[in-house]
Amino acid sequence: MASKTTDGAREALEGVLFDGMTIMAGGFGLCGIPENLIAAIRDAGVKDLTVVSNNCGVDDFGLGILLAGGQIRKMISSYVGENKLFAELYLSGKLELEFNPQGTLAERIRAGGAGIPAFFTKTGVGTLVAEGKEVREFDGEAYVMERGLTADLSIVKAWQGDHEGNLVYRMTARNFNPMMATAGKVTLAEVEQVVPTGALDKDKIHTPGIYVDRLFQGATFEKRIEQRTVRVQETA
Repeated sequence: MASKTTDGAREALEGVLFDGMTIMAGGFGLCGIPENLIAAIRDAGVKDLTVVSNNCGVDDFGLGILLAGGQIRKMISSYVGENKLFAELYLSGKLELEFNPQGTLAERIRAGGAGIPAFFTKTGVGTLVAEGKEVREFDGEAYVMERGLTADLSIVKAWQGDHEGNLVYRMTARNFNPMMATAGKVTLAEVEQVVPTGALDKDKIHTPGIYVDRLFQGATFEKRIEQRTVRVQETA
């Protein structure tokens, strides 16, 4: 099988991007985000993007740099608390926002990747989340219908990947990345280490290579932390 590796983010994105597309971006907060691919998308200048992500980075990093460049038209997210620009754009009507409970967002993505068009959940019944959606009763309880999510492009970040696209994530980076890898028409992965095919423990592969179209070893990873909180050391 031919290698799926490319020389970098720009090469991985070649022929994939277009204005108005939907992009899923993996990670949780700033952990496990595809930093190099996000920067390359910024440099490519595509606009009117719909982005599906748990959050939208911070003002000067992660998806926040696409917001700053006016490239994102709509966000489908579950948390926006670390990005001042996000709040300003939304409140001024310059950014569309589809807000989801976090578990619902995760399940919408998983369902999309599994070919499930919709499902019912109790989360959000009787709240703004359920407005305009079908509500149905099962066993005497009300459930709201949520649609599965897919994307034109999924960008994910993993710890290791081999030349066939098999991926292994570490710790919190497993939030959203594995399910998004299944839900994109095209999936691109940036990894910290590219290893020879066969080097990964087959029992520990999180994303099988069949879901991944291209991957590359990231040039740099800042791995920023949104809120660094430390305990003040007590003096004797």
